[in-house]
Amino acid sequence: NIDCIIPAAGLSSRMGQWKLMLAYKNHTILDECIENALSFCSRVILVTGYNYQQLVQRYSANPAIKIVVNENYELGMFSSIQLGVAAVESEYFFICHGDMPCVKQDIYQQLWRMKGDYVLFPGDIYQKGHPVLLPQTVIPLITNMYINGSMKQVLNDCNHRYLLIKDNGIYFDVDTPEAY
Repeated sequence: NIDCIIPAAGLSSRMGQWKLMLAYKNHTILDECIENALSFCSRVILVTGYNYQQLVQRYSANPAIKIVVNENYELGMFSSIQLGVAAVESEYFFICHGDMPCVKQDIYQQLWRMKGDYVLFPGDIYQKGHPVLLPQTVIPLITNMYINGSMKQVLNDCNHRYLLIKDNGIYFDVDTPEAY
């Protein structure tokens, strides 16, 4: 059993339109992210906020997706991650953003094989990618951090390692029209 938190609560302000439901392959950007995560993980914890009604309607029938609504999504992604970790049931869990449709199953597998009592980033010290693999022992650090803290702050304070993965999908997120 392994959970994957996918924050999907933001406004997509840099994109100029809500990006999660933009067409990607034969479905949407968020569909692809969820499908990729579920190709390895047993459950996705989808943290919604902006346009949450549309996401609840689209995904609530899937028993492998737990939907968590962040009513304070304007506070930023860290507030969504704090809500998401409260729903984690697995010993280890991933965090992967909802706008990263190129993270494939083998990335999750490679990270999983190297799991330990540390946070594991794909990439290196100069460029960290996603998904990030975390042990459940990190959850109290996340939930106890003040609301306007940052995930980067929490993770940098943790014992962490890097797994050099040669795949641009770990860095590619759809933030702008040019990236799309």
